[in-house]
Amino acid sequence: MSSRDDHEGPGGSPVPTNVLGLGEVFTDPLWRISVRLTPVEVDLLRTEPLRRLHFVAHGGASSLSTLQSYSRLEHTLGVFSLVAHFRPEDQPLRVAALVHDIGHLPLSHTFEGVGGLDHHSIGLRLLRADPVRAVLREHGTSAEAAVAVLGGQPPSALTGRAGLLNLDHLDSYVRSGRAAGRLGTDPAALLDRLVLKDGAVSADREAAGTLIGLVRAEARLHTSWDNVGPVSVVRRLAQRLLDHGEATPDELARMTDPQLWSAFDSCESTRAESARLRYEPHRLKVAPGSAPGSPAAWDFSLRKIYRSAPLVDGQRLEASAPELAAELDALGRLPTTYRVWWD
Repeated sequence: MSSRDDHEGPGGSPVPTNVLGLGEVFTDPLWRISVRLTPVEVDLLRTEPLRRLHFVAHGGASSLSTLQSYSRLEHTLGVFSLVAHFRPEDQPLRVAALVHDIGHLPLSHTFEGVGGLDHHSIGLRLLRADPVRAVLREHGTSAEAAVAVLGGQPPSALTGRAGLLNLDHLDSYVRSGRAAGRLGTDPAALLDRLVLKDGAVSADREAAGTLIGLVRAEARLHTSWDNVGPVSVVRRLAQRLLDHGEATPDELARMTDPQLWSAFDSCESTRAESARLRYEPHRLKVAPGSAPGSPAAWDFSLRKIYRSAPLVDGQRLEASAPELAAELDALGRLPTTYRVWWD
């Protein structure tokens, strides 16, 4: 690994948030965790699959209607920092944290399932192929070790157990809450109140209440006009690209967000509606259920609502804080089917 001095010049040394491994230490600005990078981590950060994530919005199509504009790489590095904080010596887990999202489509989850695309299977395929495989091999690390971690065998702090909060979702909820201005707690102070128990995040009662509030807010975002409207349009546009032979599923999957918008602009069947979505999204109308709306309305269904729960002092929420469990259960009553149309 190059030393810090190798990169010093008139502008000085790289800043602590540099994402290319030019400095010896990366500092996550949300959690304020400083991580000393290992050689394999530096080399992974410089591969195309990791660099590409810098050009994919973590918030997906809702980045058009909100300030959820941070990248999938920012989230990845947040998860990596959390793993390094809780499990600093677990190199396979650290590597898995860095590569866990490399299979994501442009705009993240927005058109997951379109054309049979699934970011989990794409990510595993990329892990087993160069350049990621070559980097891991060069540093004596097995791609299959990372595959096992991501497959949850056994459950880890990254994948966790069904229904329980893992480090991946912890970063998502807190980072989204910060972007939306609904995070009333200093993330570093919150982190001090969290521990890992059998791969799940455990908190004291007050911190658990904060986390449940963030989970609920994220669910409300996903079921809101801000998410449902733009996501439903992008999914239609992506399907048209495939239907008109403007891209294959594999080509679509590996685009960055700018490349996706360029593809929409280049295709006659998507150009006008793509421009309308970017510059006149206020004209979108969304109604829950099967309300008729406009004759030109289309149906849209959310794939899932995330509602993973932290442990409270090492115990499941249902037993330790039933009132918080009830708040999460109430999310099951949020609408998941909609009619969408242009005004």
